[in-house]
Amino acid sequence: MVTFLPSRPGRLADVPSFTRAIGGAESNVACALAAAGHRVRWVSRVGADGFGDHLVEAVAAYGVDTTAVRRDARRPTGVYFRTATDRATDGHEVVYYRAGSAASAMSPETVPYEDLATARILHLSGITAALSADCLALTRTLTARRPGRPLVSFDVNHRPGLWRGADPSVLLDLARGADLVFVGDDEAEAAWGLRDAAAIRDALPEPAVLVVKHGGRGATAYARCAASSPAPRSGHATAAPSAAAHPAPAAPAPAAAAPSAGRSPERPGAAPRDGDTVTFVPAPRVDVVAPVGAGDAFAAGFLSATLRGLPVHHRLRHGHLMAAAALTVPGDLGTPPATAHADRLADLDEDAWGRLHLGPGWTRTGEDREVRTP
Repeated sequence: MVTFLPSRPGRLADVPSFTRAIGGAESNVACALAAAGHRVRWVSRVGADGFGDHLVEAVAAYGVDTTAVRRDARRPTGVYFRTATDRATDGHEVVYYRAGSAASAMSPETVPYEDLATARILHLSGITAALSADCLALTRTLTARRPGRPLVSFDVNHRPGLWRGADPSVLLDLARGADLVFVGDDEAEAAWGLRDAAAIRDALPEPAVLVVKHGGRGATAYARCAASSPAPRSGHATAAPSAAAHPAPAAPAPAAAAPSAGRSPERPGAAPRDGDTVTFVPAPRVDVVAPVGAGDAFAAGFLSATLRGLPVHHRLRHGHLMAAAALTVPGDLGTPPATAHADRLADLDEDAWGRLHLGPGWTRTGEDREVRTP
């Protein structure tokens, strides 16, 4: 979607002007992965209008392949407006104008599987599934297990406003079809009545890797022990129904077991299932400018490290670092740190990682004055 960011804090009724930007869960992931140096294709539909032109051009400017984005002459590009207030407070307002949008008309018939099948990773979101019956059918098709498919990554992304009058438990069924799942413990509680990490894993035993996010506290990854071989270091990703992926001949192994696997997730009941390793990594302290886009950035960081064949512990750290890049800018998309910079931080010992404090501007290569380890 095209996003309109307010020129000043306050109610939408009082904001006099807005700055145009881009937003959308899967396109955010696609842009962040491309900015991190991966080959990424974004698959979606936009209107044959000026906002559609802007969206495709802006996403392409990040280095994303947009050749699989279809234009819809009968439906508009979705847009949304939001306030500058922290979305965790009652004062935060978001107004979406995407009912009947081009993206909501995506279906198994309008998204050719050949646009997706050559990817190493196919990233999907529960937001797409909520847009329409056709979008749900498409997401069901793409999460159905079939021989030779890409590694399917699914971010639950439960948005209660999109599921009014509908049953969000369908997100659990979709997640069961994925190889890698991202879900916040808060959204698992809202959608499925589950908040404890172990209970979420019990409800989702099928994915080879399950990442449960605990907000500012950190994230826990459950990784099946059989998935202990690291992924090849070359390849790309694809984002579809508004998702990201890159065409490549073979999908990577679902996950590498971390050297630190089995460490306590510091949450009650997060014990490993049989055949799992459990890895918890706390989030660094971050001076938050705006909370939007952090979940998408975390997924991008984790996927980037997966494509590079890094162990689960480092995948979680790279997820946190990419999220910090988004949290320290006003819009949905931050500038990822240079790979060498991120690798250096991800390699910190536990004490140094625990002291890490990231502020605006920290991603600038070689400028660590905003990276404080008092």
